[in-house]
Amino acid sequence: MPREAPYLAVADALRTRILAGEWEIGGRLPSRARLAEEYGVGRNVTQRAVDHLIARGLLEGRAGSGTYVRSPRERLRMIRSRHREHSRAGLTERGRAQAWDAHSQTRVPAPEDIAERLAISPGDLCVRTHYEFLADGQPVQLSASWEPMALTAGTPVVLPERGPLAGKGVVERMRSLGVEVETVVELPRPARATQEQANLLGISLGDLVLRIERTIYATDGRPVETADLVIPDVRREVVYEFAVDRP
Repeated sequence: MPREAPYLAVADALRTRILAGEWEIGGRLPSRARLAEEYGVGRNVTQRAVDHLIARGLLEGRAGSGTYVRSPRERLRMIRSRHREHSRAGLTERGRAQAWDAHSQTRVPAPEDIAERLAISPGDLCVRTHYEFLADGQPVQLSASWEPMALTAGTPVVLPERGPLAGKGVVERMRSLGVEVETVVELPRPARATQEQANLLGISLGDLVLRIERTIYATDGRPVETADLVIPDVRREVVYEFAVDRP
């Protein structure tokens, strides 16, 4: 079994002490040099451990002052629901994305896994769009979306965030082409943040994320869009809500 990185071992030890109340909220931690001496590691190891806990919301650094225990950061609730208008009050979603950045590329050859999800051939041309979503001023979700250009090429809705239906979503854009969306399939999997994801989300490499593989199907069974959503566990909890069919 691979040996745990030294900085993660120190971070775990510090987290245990913080949660046990050794340092109160607002309390100042010992210096990195003192922690390095206590744990028998180099200062760079304690620096990485502290940075790891800062990224996870347990600590905060104050320039010229030191490192302090911060108030717990609330995890925002994100509801995945087929019938949002019927959501129960107790499952009200907080921190919905208030802004986003999007960048689209056209004529991108579909890699093998994306081609399989879209029921097209590897190398078929697609529109690929990368999204970064913000809520309450912090990054809360990434998304990489793929659409077959065979559906949208030469139409005003070829780019999801431009044209007459910019930002209206897949359902409305496809409806404008005479294609009715019927089904959304989501496959959630736990994963660890890559370096690129960590940089974009303001978390640490290897932090827990939820990766949702989403594919949207038309009434004739054709996949019209597939996407990978990445949600940092430290920022959000994901709730799935289902309506009950009544006799």
